[in-house]
Amino acid sequence: MAKAPAFRCSECGWATLKWVGRCGECQQWGTVEEVGASVTRIRPATVPAGRGARPITELQTTDAPRWPTGIGEFDRVLGGGIVPGAVVLCSGEPGVGKSTLLLAVAAKAAAAGKRVLYVSGEESLAQVRLRAERTGALEPQLYLASETDLATILGQLVETQPELVIVDSAQSVANADNDGLAGGPSQVRDVASALTRAAKEADVPLLLVGHVTKDGSVAGPRLLEHLVDVVAHFDGDRQTALRFVRTSKNRFGPTDEVGCFEMTGDGILEVPDPSGLFLSRSATPLAGTCVTVALEGRRAIPVEVQALVVAASTPQPRRVVNGVDASRVAMVLAVLERHAGLHLGGRDVYVSTVGGIKLTEPGADLAIALAIASAEHNVALPRRLAAVGEISLAGEIRAASAAGRRVQEARRLGYTRVLDDAVGLVRNAVPEAIRQGRNESAPVQRPIAVPEF
Repeated sequence: MAKAPAFRCSECGWATLKWVGRCGECQQWGTVEEVGASVTRIRPATVPAGRGARPITELQTTDAPRWPTGIGEFDRVLGGGIVPGAVVLCSGEPGVGKSTLLLAVAAKAAAAGKRVLYVSGEESLAQVRLRAERTGALEPQLYLASETDLATILGQLVETQPELVIVDSAQSVANADNDGLAGGPSQVRDVASALTRAAKEADVPLLLVGHVTKDGSVAGPRLLEHLVDVVAHFDGDRQTALRFVRTSKNRFGPTDEVGCFEMTGDGILEVPDPSGLFLSRSATPLAGTCVTVALEGRRAIPVEVQALVVAASTPQPRRVVNGVDASRVAMVLAVLERHAGLHLGGRDVYVSTVGGIKLTEPGADLAIALAIASAEHNVALPRRLAAVGEISLAGEIRAASAAGRRVQEARRLGYTRVLDDAVGLVRNAVPEAIRQGRNESAPVQRPIAVPEF
């Protein structure tokens, strides 16, 4: 008779006869645990009075109560504010500003009269105090604790009785009863489960910081993202001060909202209207520039695309991009040469965005094409012209997603001429834009005043 598997992976269920440190199926470390030989039969329990199943049509629908954090952009991402008892997982690259933003949230809540417990497992109390002084987050209702033991943190919750809890971070806290290392899958699972259960029982919102791996995913088991109610990701480039906060999961609101922030020496500041962050400050139109309207979640943001075309200095022409997809730029160059008559085979082409924003959507194809054509002809496009559209390999201009919202935002910002899929073909859009640019930059012919004798 074959032996029954004595060890099983807690993540994927893979079974084996002997213990191994790494699961052979999902490749997770420390998840293979011994399975008991005896099978316990669970008997049905009596349902307590008042907790029986009810028809769904008899249940009353009430919105979950929320209280605003005082930071409008963060409230926008959460769906209007924090729900009592909700668990929010905040992840992001090191140094992106997670701790700074959550400390600002804690200070706003403490200033509103709520008792806040901020638990730091990575910094000492003096380090958190210095950052609070720099960002103006000193409040008497803000309690600090530097702990890495799970049982001690749970004791702090009972003793302090907070109305908001922030733990930074889940990977730095460990359960003493677990033999795994802090940050391992088993430890992260125990910590997240215990903190989530405590927050739900006390009806207290919990903001939990999570580290990320090299590929940008949350470190630890995927169970961590299943346990929490909201998964918010902080995104930003270290070379720029702009930060975006997006949600990939939200049980209490939409997942297509984006919060915009700016990192400064005095902390992190919200940017309610980022329409001018990605446009140049030139007083006169310049050749090689074109404005498009990109979508970040539900928010339409104008972005200026710049291009430079020069004679190639090497046998192999260079294609250098910054903030845009290199493969899409290569496709746009091929379409311009085939359908618009631009011969760019012996030219170096440089394409970049203003402000460090990244354009990965196809709706910016037309703006990239017009910027390259403007640089090649050395003709500045009209100041109040914007371009929104996707370019196909056949030279057609297709409508971008949420085209109406983009055009409406462009009109609101004063762009009177918007080139989109109504133009039809690239070979029609490029000459039209160049012609408008030449007409606008042409000097005005004034009558010559004849002197009287």
